[in-house]
Amino acid sequence: MQSTPNLDQLIPEPLTKLAYQGFQESKKVFGFVHKLVSDRLTNTVIPEQKSKSQPLSPEVFEKLQVKLKKLEEQDWQDAQAGVYPRSLLFDNPWSDFFRYYPEVWLDMFKIWERLGLKDFQRFDASIDKAGYPDYYLQNFHYQTDGYLSDMSANLYDLQVEILFNGAADAMRRRILAPLKAGLQAFSTVPAQQLKVLDVACGTGRTLRMIRGALPKASLFGTDLSPAYLRKANQLLSEISGELPQLLQANSEELPYLDNYFHGLTSVFLFHELPAAARQQVINEAFRVLQPGGVFVICDSMQAIDSPDFQPMMNNFPAIFHEPYYRHYTTDNLEERLTTAGFTNIKVENHFVSKYWTAYKPA
Repeated sequence: MQSTPNLDQLIPEPLTKLAYQGFQESKKVFGFVHKLVSDRLTNTVIPEQKSKSQPLSPEVFEKLQVKLKKLEEQDWQDAQAGVYPRSLLFDNPWSDFFRYYPEVWLDMFKIWERLGLKDFQRFDASIDKAGYPDYYLQNFHYQTDGYLSDMSANLYDLQVEILFNGAADAMRRRILAPLKAGLQAFSTVPAQQLKVLDVACGTGRTLRMIRGALPKASLFGTDLSPAYLRKANQLLSEISGELPQLLQANSEELPYLDNYFHGLTSVFLFHELPAAARQQVINEAFRVLQPGGVFVICDSMQAIDSPDFQPMMNNFPAIFHEPYYRHYTTDNLEERLTTAGFTNIKVENHFVSKYWTAYKPA
């Protein structure tokens, strides 16, 4: 089992917050040290890589720490309010960490090779690339085999947690409160009949959290990668509740009937899509959502949100392979949602992520 035992029961309530803070601090320190060592090694092997990024000023770094503390406090408050169980705060892929963390370091040699050759569309010869959109066939984040190998799927959650200094799950959980609030429009629908789809579900981390918040709902997930869907099936089979129904599908052409779902979510997808694909995914979300249904998006902050963090946003596509990120940071998703037909759009920010909650008119 990957999930941590139910600490709501094992730890007295006054100590739970202290345990959560300690858990988050340990992840922050680990992520910082890992990146410090890996960056120094990369800059030694490929010296020109260092010049691609701009160092953050102490003032910006301090603002980031304040935002991270606010994120953690909101995470704790939502758990206290019953949006999700407190035990979800401690859910961590420990077995994957101990099994695959050494592979994160071994994969660095392949990353350095691709960096040196500036070859960011390389895949193992055994991988069938037929049928995927061209924009998808990238070594996003310099990942070996992009999103199309089992090893990539095994390393992904570890890599993202390191990237965000242990804050990735806390950012994902920010979709749960608006999702649950939006589903209140269907209060007369039995809990087991509520249908929620996570678009581009990846390894299933977001679906694990939705299951914690909505233990009886019927959950669904789509993703283009068969390898990531295999990983999602593995992780989701380890938790209680009905197993979510997973399908391999392009988010631009969802294989569901019109007006089928009560709620939709999408986490960390849109910055990896070209502009036209972003609009088509939003159009499809509108089509498959029931009237009155809610769509919650989580993705990166944008340029308009935090001008002080513009150097950091410039660094991200410079030091990682993110070919669509620059356009994303200036894209108007509220306008795209409105164009598709969504109304009552709400926007908020937490740490380095941005959230849109939109409704299909009833």
